[in-house]
Amino acid sequence: MILKYFYDEQLAQASYLVACAATGEALVIDPARDVTPYLAVANEEGVQITHVAETHIHADFVSGSRELAARTGAMIYLSEMGDENWQYGYRHQANVIRVRDQDTFMVGNIRIQVLHTPGHTLEHIAFVVTDTAGADQPMGIFTGDFLFAGDVGRPDLLEAVAGAVGTKEAGARQQFATVQQFKQMPDYLQIWPGHGAGSACGKSLGAIPSTTLGYEKLFNPAFQFDNEADFVNWLLADQPEPPVYFAQMKRINKNGPALLSELPPVEQLDKAALHRALAENALIIDLRPREDFVAAHVPGTLSIPANNRSFTTFAGWFVDYERPTYLITPSAEQVPQMLTHLRSIGVDHVPGYFTPEVVFQGESLPVISAQELAQQYPQNEVVVLDVRGQGEYCTEHIRGARHITLGYLPQHLGEIPRDQKVVLQCASGYRSQIGTSYLRANGFTNVVSLQDDQESWSKVLPTESCDCQADPEMADTCDAEPFAHALGVAK
Repeated sequence: MILKYFYDEQLAQASYLVACAATGEALVIDPARDVTPYLAVANEEGVQITHVAETHIHADFVSGSRELAARTGAMIYLSEMGDENWQYGYRHQANVIRVRDQDTFMVGNIRIQVLHTPGHTLEHIAFVVTDTAGADQPMGIFTGDFLFAGDVGRPDLLEAVAGAVGTKEAGARQQFATVQQFKQMPDYLQIWPGHGAGSACGKSLGAIPSTTLGYEKLFNPAFQFDNEADFVNWLLADQPEPPVYFAQMKRINKNGPALLSELPPVEQLDKAALHRALAENALIIDLRPREDFVAAHVPGTLSIPANNRSFTTFAGWFVDYERPTYLITPSAEQVPQMLTHLRSIGVDHVPGYFTPEVVFQGESLPVISAQELAQQYPQNEVVVLDVRGQGEYCTEHIRGARHITLGYLPQHLGEIPRDQKVVLQCASGYRSQIGTSYLRANGFTNVVSLQDDQESWSKVLPTESCDCQADPEMADTCDAEPFAHALGVAK
């Protein structure tokens, strides 16, 4: 048996190729939309991709199953578990085989058993692998978004981003039942999860690429509960804010994403086209380094520097899938890679890109240092707006700072003062610059970005912590009134 691991650091997403060396047949599980790596490895190993399978309808990236099947002629194996609302819209196509709990299929001499593992989503399945050439018992399980190293998949995404009201508690109870089922399975089973640290599909995913069921039984918090109610309370608490683009991913993957060959070409455009795009209220993402955007940028553009491993996630917070997205790129050579990142979350409407020449004699971005802020704050004329995640804010924040997670700025523009100086801050200056550029593009002339990192600002500004439960719909996180000062223990 051949087993290959693929990992997208931008999305913290794992996929796998498992092949029978004797017959040359191969299966790819949960492929990303960019299928080039799977084709390259299959060619290197001398195998043919004949099967493609998904554990569930993904919410955080565009599935590559249709793309890979179109390129190889492989059959697609999709879950038929769950109700009609959460089944694949393209499941009746000729190259799709619908599978249910306990179904099996062969990839050469490798037996794949389908195991229904609801909780993260209703239709979720896992794939149990047995190499029958040398064994009659399974080796391991591809667990998708059910079981991770150190965590289990969150059950609240459908309610949080897809509008499926009332599903999170039911999902948490299903997740508890699935965990109890896995407690009865052999410790030696290898676990190959669908995500690693950094994914928003759980709250404390480990960074290691694989684990064993026995290890998870010992140390994964989810396996320490025997009481369903306690498990549900634990699982639903403190989940990270889900990016708003997750709802779009559910829709795309349910209906079936477009093939990349169907997308129009992306062309280099001139300055006149840039002004037309701005006049049409299109989204224009400036990919250049932070310092370049600070020195000069085109007013109305959004700064999301490409040199960050979370670029894709941050871009997804602000993309409007009903409008075109344009890029200002440091060089034309970077465009294919950036398109790959954007298309991985379904940003397909990218008519063109601009090179840095369009920014000549642009506008500078106001910034401030921690020392400068310390001299001005907490005078009433200065408002500090923390755009980090809720958990980060609760752990430690500048005393009196107001809080809106970066991705929720569009929903809370009416709560941001326009008659006072507003300083946006985060842990490194990356998110604060994104937020500052976004607000200035939306008419806020009073916002400034704190460029220093947390180590710097926590030394010169008073900080405090607070105890709060995760609620992505709240602009503030510790008080009932928007933007009230946080209560807690001052540092």
